[in-house]
Amino acid sequence: MAVNYLANLNLIRNIARMLTRNAFDVVKNRLSNFDSVAVLGPRQTGKTTLARQIADETGGGASYLDLESAVDRRKLDDPEAYFAANREKLIVLDEIQRAPEIFQVLRGEIDARRRQNGKVGKFLLLGSASMDLLRQSSESLAGRISFVELTPLQPDEIANVGPESIDNLWLRGGFPQSFLRESDAASLQWRLDFIRTYVERDIPKFGLQVDAERLELFWRMLANDQGELFNAQRYARSLGVSGHTVARYLEILEKLLLVRNLRPWFANSNKRLVKAPRPFVRDSGILHALLAIETTDALRGNSVVGKSWEGFVIEALIDAAGDRARPYFYRTAAGAEADLILEMTAQRCWAFEIKLSSAPKVDRGFHTAADDLAVERRILVHRGNETFPMRGGIEAMTLMGALAAVRAG
Repeated sequence: MAVNYLANLNLIRNIARMLTRNAFDVVKNRLSNFDSVAVLGPRQTGKTTLARQIADETGGGASYLDLESAVDRRKLDDPEAYFAANREKLIVLDEIQRAPEIFQVLRGEIDARRRQNGKVGKFLLLGSASMDLLRQSSESLAGRISFVELTPLQPDEIANVGPESIDNLWLRGGFPQSFLRESDAASLQWRLDFIRTYVERDIPKFGLQVDAERLELFWRMLANDQGELFNAQRYARSLGVSGHTVARYLEILEKLLLVRNLRPWFANSNKRLVKAPRPFVRDSGILHALLAIETTDALRGNSVVGKSWEGFVIEALIDAAGDRARPYFYRTAAGAEADLILEMTAQRCWAFEIKLSSAPKVDRGFHTAADDLAVERRILVHRGNETFPMRGGIEAMTLMGALAAVRAG
């Protein structure tokens, strides 16, 4: 059994290396323009694989340290000496949140490298949390660091895997070891183990003191309410905690990049705008694991299927937009609504309606929302295979077509 498991794991790793991550060129470009780059994302998204691929292309070699390894940590007993001895190399520091004291040393080393004539290496930092949980890095390395988020696999990264790859990605999610498992059952088991490990082991490692059982229950409740308006007091009553504690639970899951708390569009307006956010479990596979959904048939028969597809598409569109856009949703008390607004600039917004149908219809509320915001483009993302125009200036697009449009826009 152990041999089969290891063989399967090696196959997963080999296929994962063959996938083209959208972040690859972004990180390479940032390294050419910044002294250090931090790649952030949940555990198991492929940060280490990405870093090793970049290191392999780096002239002059690279030094890789896993800061969760006692052996590698000992190499940094005297970090100034280690960095000075490897000044011409790219230095990769994995799980950087495990050694926050390194950030201040990095600042001095980066400044020393700037003063040195000739070629010097850069720093590539890998972390399993958001910038907020790594706040010390942004404060210590201001002007010396750029941040890139590595999400789980996205639809346009796996298009060459097979004809059913998008449906498999939607069901299993984008964590490579879940997506590439040999069966739906094995994939689900991996995700269940991931959830348990995150709650019981990883979250405490960040120094976050929470009731693990209640936090996991809250996570499951969010999954059941995928994309619904957030009501802290309702969750507080169900969990037997305060509204402040519930807000903290949501903040923790958001900072660990496991939940996206999509904010409402808010501007000076005479319209009554909805002000509550809409939380989404970011990875569709984790969402389905929290709801014990194992197969595509089970997903199609579940009441969450529409919101699951909506969250899957929203996450892909936001990833495609990258740092170029700010995401919101729009909803008024009168019924005007857009599932996603991407604010490209202060004067340019795109509105998206997302439908789990190959023959979709657009509600009047979407037209009203698009008119309210005077959006540049109105895009309907549907499950069909064609792109075509609709009345009212709406562009009906496949998911892949919409992603291509956003990347080009």
